[in-house]
Amino acid sequence: METRIEVENIRCGGCANTISKKLMENERIHAVDVDIENQVVTLHSTEEVRAAAVQTLFSLGYPERGSVEGLASLKEKARSVVSCAIGRIDMPTKG
Repeated sequence: METRIEVENIRCGGCANTISKKLMENERIHAVDVDIENQVVTLHSTEEVRAAAVQTLFSLGYPERGSVEGLASLKEKARSVVSCAIGRIDMPTKG
């Protein structure tokens, strides 16, 4: 099953790394593709995982597009900066 979720606040590979690692903790999800440019997360799973994935993404600061506004949107942007930084630290180094 493929699930596509349009999100906000994805800026770089650090964001994508954090999103992928956290979503892959769900044993029902087999693969995660993050399209940074279009801010789309695509999940490959054995069953319906959308609700759980949306909640996980929100907790990381990457809410579903259009789901937050105003001050709540600013709060999620700030949370995504932290998630992004963690993702950059955890990224494999080339060498």
